[in-house]
Amino acid sequence: METKEIIFNLRARDGLSQDELAEKICVTRQAVSRWENGETVPNTETLKLLSKFFDVSINTLLGSPRRLICQCCGMPLDDSSISREIDGALNEEYCKWCYSGGKFVYENLEAMIDFLVGQMSSENWPPEQVRTYFEAQLPRLGHWRQPKK
Repeated sequence: METKEIIFNLRARDGLSQDELAEKICVTRQAVSRWENGETVPNTETLKLLSKFFDVSINTLLGSPRRLICQCCGMPLDDSSISREIDGALNEEYCKWCYSGGKFVYENLEAMIDFLVGQMSSENWPPEQVRTYFEAQLPRLGHWRQPKK
């Protein structure tokens, strides 16, 4: 779906007119009309306001052009699993299980791996294989990546 359809559908879902949405996010009705007609796309600051107002990620507003994954555990992200900042804003970098209340749940990489081994191990995927897999994968994610020297 395109941004124009997404904004229209979210507005309709909430039973708002273009005037009412415009008033809620401090833009003109004409701006909302241009977005819904596909003439323009909201700027970055307005996308942030729309994201917070509709409680969806910016990625969702833009038609999900990026495949989001948690930069701590590697889990795919959608609007229901994305973390939030203390002010309620969505944080598209982390899942709500790794980043909660403005803080990271796992203090270090080893704690994260220990948790994943406990959760992911099974008859078909023994703990040693789980540990080896995550020891190789997690350091590639943004949260655990070491700065280049």
